[in-house]
Amino acid sequence: MSCPHLPEGFDFTDPDLLQSRVPHPEFAEMRQTAPVWWCAQPSGVSGFGDEGYWVVTRHADVKYVSTHPELFSSHINTAIIRFNESISRDQIDVQKLIMLNMDPPEHTRVRQIVQRGFTPRAVRSLEQALRARARSIVESALAGARTGDGSDGSFDFVTRVAVELPLQAIAELIGVPQEDRSKIFDWSNKMAAYDDPEYAITEEVGAEAAMELISYAMNLAAARKECPAGDIVSRLVAAEGEGNLSSDEFGFFVILLAVAGNETTRNAISHGMHAFLTHPDQWELYKRERPETTAEEIVRWATPVVSFQRTATQDVELGGQRIRKGDRVGLFYSSANNDPEVFENPEAFDIARDPNPHLGFGGGGPHFCLGKSLAVMEINLIFNAIADVMPDLRPAGEPRRLRSAWLNGIKQLQVSTGGGAPEA
Repeated sequence: MSCPHLPEGFDFTDPDLLQSRVPHPEFAEMRQTAPVWWCAQPSGVSGFGDEGYWVVTRHADVKYVSTHPELFSSHINTAIIRFNESISRDQIDVQKLIMLNMDPPEHTRVRQIVQRGFTPRAVRSLEQALRARARSIVESALAGARTGDGSDGSFDFVTRVAVELPLQAIAELIGVPQEDRSKIFDWSNKMAAYDDPEYAITEEVGAEAAMELISYAMNLAAARKECPAGDIVSRLVAAEGEGNLSSDEFGFFVILLAVAGNETTRNAISHGMHAFLTHPDQWELYKRERPETTAEEIVRWATPVVSFQRTATQDVELGGQRIRKGDRVGLFYSSANNDPEVFENPEAFDIARDPNPHLGFGGGGPHFCLGKSLAVMEINLIFNAIADVMPDLRPAGEPRRLRSAWLNGIKQLQVSTGGGAPEA
């Protein structure tokens, strides 16, 4: 392997970098020259008291790390690869109570309980309500565009369309009343957007939002324990004889839903719409045929989570490099999902791509996305509704990206409607 040609101090988790672009050219060079590469960081810049992390860019290596939790821990330093440098170690450690940051066997115990809410039957039971909500969201966006001030019928796709269905899906799943759903959206935004100065949100504000959401969820759990309602919350916290979540555990599970479910699916939808707008041939194909493979390609193309991390539990070799016990290891899904060893023409947005072994839902192993089937359903429902109601949507500006160290986020995507009326 030769040395990669990167500028001095280049860091794949630099939030300024990810605000401007996903570094696909640099990922391509890393896969070719140094698929497992040490990225030096100033001590403490990411919230950790070390001096860097390993960058893992090849599909096969990301899968290997993901499927060997005995070698690579999510618990030791959590799965978040970069916090603000102002965060304390205590603030990092409290996040170990979230399932994303657990290792087996504790992770196995909690996952076995919460997966009751994501059985095929449980997900199918949401489809009718979410289909109606998807249609209503898109029709409302169209009506707002036609009656708004803009003569071109333009509106922000992110706030008017993309944010709504993932929020409604999580709220439906756990039984949040309609009047409380905006609170969930606000709290999840504050938890995920602390790196973006436009939101003027600090780590402290994010922590306060997390506590508000945990408190809300714990109260919901307590109410269901007192009076089971036959919903998913009741099954998770009040199940007798088959294990259950404590109110605290349920609170942290809702935190995971709010960020891992809401934020990521929202960004997949936003990136998917931008991909269709910039690849009109694919939009025409979608409107005509509605391929079942569409959602998977949108997730591969978007890869809403650029990276998570693991921490080596012992000295281990990966990609020809000796990783020491305690080293942090970054799993760069955005790179793995564009690995030409796995994907033919990975730079192409191809909604008919099949097979599509992307890692947008994780690299397999214990942390494979629990809500994958729900996310795929949401993506399919919203784009079906858009194709029916706003088939002539057009771009009306470049997307504005979120400043984040690990999320591939779009915070604004201005679009314009066409003149056609919605189909009956």
